[in-house]
Amino acid sequence: MAVYRPPAFREDRPEILYEAVQAHPLGTLITYGASGLMANAVPFTLRVEASSVILRAHLAKANEQVVHLQEGSSVLDVFQGPQAYVSPSWYATKREHGKVVPTWNYVIVQARGRPVMVESQDWLGEQIDKLTSIHERGRSEPWSLDDAPADFVAGQMKGIIGLEIPIERIEGKCKVSQNQPMPNRVGVERGLRDDGRIDMADEVANRGQGG
Repeated sequence: MAVYRPPAFREDRPEILYEAVQAHPLGTLITYGASGLMANAVPFTLRVEASSVILRAHLAKANEQVVHLQEGSSVLDVFQGPQAYVSPSWYATKREHGKVVPTWNYVIVQARGRPVMVESQDWLGEQIDKLTSIHERGRSEPWSLDDAPADFVAGQMKGIIGLEIPIERIEGKCKVSQNQPMPNRVGVERGLRDDGRIDMADEVANRGQGG
């Protein structure tokens, strides 16, 4: 299973894909097992090394998807970046010939790999600390794992299990009006900013200049 990626919208540069995952770390983890397809939203961290790239997370042991993961079959993780409706009224060509239709702009990354389950309490503590440190960074009073009583943390960690997914394949799609002529791209960027969709407007401005 692969994502439909017309040439204008393909994104295969690893650094861009990793950046998108780190900017939008809540992935949709999709697995298949004896009970069929399952999907859950799971926050991930990304570990990039010279020899491997690994997605890391933790799940509740009670999560039924853990059974699928323990089977070791390949999984799909989908990361959704900025997205926004695009009105045809923003196109300069609407005023020229009217042959325009609505569309949707979006950034998406799909990663595949075989999961490895981890029960080490040290690993879990490191993962939780890493995850919270990333998202507490820059706050006036950042929370850390040490702020909670040790016995409380230990009790919480008994109910979770760690997950590593060494990435075997990763691909992205950035549909940000690259297929439109420049006057239309300018109109889309302006319309998105007027709608308050600054994240997608920036994508159109930064990545929509010819691909």
